Amino acid sequence: MDPALSDAHGLVSAARRITVLTGAGISTNSGIPDFRGPNGLWTKNPKAEKMATLRHYLEDPEVREIAWQSRIHSPAWDAQPNDGHLALVELERQGRLHALVTQNIDELHQRAGNDPDRVIEVHGTMFRSVCWGCGDMLPMQVTLERVRAGETDPPCRLCGGVLKSDTISFGQALVPEVISRAMAASEACDLLLAVGSTLSVFPAANAVPRAKAAGAKVVIVNGGPTEMDRLADAVVNADISEVLPALVSLPA
Repeated sequence: MDPALSDAHGLVSAARRITVLTGAGISTNSGIPDFRGPNGLWTKNPKAEKMATLRHYLEDPEVREIAWQSRIHSPAWDAQPNDGHLALVELERQGRLHALVTQNIDELHQRAGNDPDRVIEVHGTMFRSVCWGCGDMLPMQVTLERVRAGETDPPCRLCGGVLKSDTISFGQALVPEVISRAMAASEACDLLLAVGSTLSVFPAANAVPRAKAAGAKVVIVNGGPTEMDRLADAVVNADISEVLPALVSLPA
């Protein structure tokens, strides 16, 4: 075990109340590209970021049409949890997982076996559609069937409003109760384990300084440097699905 991983393993092994914060990097080995990495969705196609910006989405039917086609063909529908996700299930099985705060919208943590009540989805879920007008929610696959049947920009059947995925877009307010719960979980842990996030998107990234200020240790696991490395007690830059199982394993 290399020194960085050994240090991180010692901290994780000693912790009894761990809050985990996950970002897109934990899902890349499941075939879901991240956004800002070398092979990221927005790195390869800067125009794709418009689909995730609320103003462009609401004002431009063409952007919505492209977004619906993107949703139909998303690799997330067929993605399976990888060893990184399963490691966090093991952490819960050990009785040491306090909460799992995720910036991801792919529900892979729940599908891996984590208790949905412990998962805090700060950016929502792609598995539901929601009407921007009246708030009506439906399973996303129900709405996608309308797109497959020829509706390029399906309106809400109740009020005629704009439909979108039940995810937080740029320029859209986050749900205050969800963020409050995430920050409370960060302040209540004895170790904050940040996995697969550049820790550059707020307010989710505030979990790290909030945990640190409350006296918790901080371990960061990511494929490359993050904005919060200076606050960490240990930093591991490696393949997440390879190192996370070793990191959460209890000493013999």
